[in-house]
Amino acid sequence: MPRGRLGMNNLDLSFYRGKTVLITGHTGFKGSWMCRILTLAGAKVIGYSLNPPTNPNLFETLGLESEITSIIGDIRDYKKLKDVIDKHRPEIVFHLAAQPIVRLSYEEPLYTYEVNVIGTANLLEVIRHSNSVKSVVNVTTDKVYLNNDIPNHAFTEDEPLDGFDPYSNSKSCSELVTHSYKKSFFDPIKLSVSTCRAGNVIGGGDFAKDRIIPDAIRAIEDGKPLFVRNPNSTRPYQHVLEPLYIYLTIAKAQYEDFSYAGYYNVGPDNCDCVTTGELIRLFDELYGPEATWEVGDPNGPHEANFLKLDASRLKKAFGWQPRTHIKEALQLVVDWTKVYLTHSQEAINEETNREIFKFFRL
Repeated sequence: MPRGRLGMNNLDLSFYRGKTVLITGHTGFKGSWMCRILTLAGAKVIGYSLNPPTNPNLFETLGLESEITSIIGDIRDYKKLKDVIDKHRPEIVFHLAAQPIVRLSYEEPLYTYEVNVIGTANLLEVIRHSNSVKSVVNVTTDKVYLNNDIPNHAFTEDEPLDGFDPYSNSKSCSELVTHSYKKSFFDPIKLSVSTCRAGNVIGGGDFAKDRIIPDAIRAIEDGKPLFVRNPNSTRPYQHVLEPLYIYLTIAKAQYEDFSYAGYYNVGPDNCDCVTTGELIRLFDELYGPEATWEVGDPNGPHEANFLKLDASRLKKAFGWQPRTHIKEALQLVVDWTKVYLTHSQEAINEETNREIFKFFRL
């Protein structure tokens, strides 16, 4: 565990200037934001991912293909992944590639396990045979824990990993694979590997299905009310830049000091753990009269009713505090979305960069 508090609430992104960074899942929502941050920081970004998962999507909207080395490939393809890492020799790896949707995992459980478990094992095995990588961050989820729906219980990193649905469980398995590789191969040679268990993220440019805010925006565009399955379920919501800031912070810290490698919850403050109904009411208030919602059919696959993370380990190790709370985060989503719906690609890029510059205090 870390030796002491770093006081890193002002991450110096100049660390990444000139470094070669591999991002798996770079065409996804979080991956696209990460690509833009790192290109602004002057990193040489290598992306390895399937084609963008939605149409429209943030990766193409921001024109990121022209800014990075974008390689379309399947994380399950060991040989291709190895060829990419051998050729480009990244120093830092962010593993974001995943099948990330709970409801889809019920429909395609085998595919979900293949991507989230075998994909992780493939990446770690390639890194084991690489001599360029010095720092790895595997991004999992707040849903990895054995969740018995205990009211107001905030999970700590030492609690049992046993996600219920195939998505959550496959991410628990991804954690365990990482733990084994870390202890068996990486710790003895001081190659820094961490996992980050992040809460629900919201932000501009998320077009995924079965995510509450993208679904709300689509409902507004279609002139229809949003049907909310479980308005009383509680989740830890945070703006997308919050966890990305932490991933970048951890990767830098453990690159420079092996003792920072570990397992971290990346969650918001208690005030940002709100019910789905509260989230949508606040979003509607900020977006305007176009937004309406109704309680939909609650029948569906199992999802935990209450979920909260204890991020005190992260705060102690890095002197970190969240910069945006739920209303500010939703306002950023509204701002980005209204630019997207009414302005040019240049304006969308400017809004994206503006949010990054402000958040990272550049």
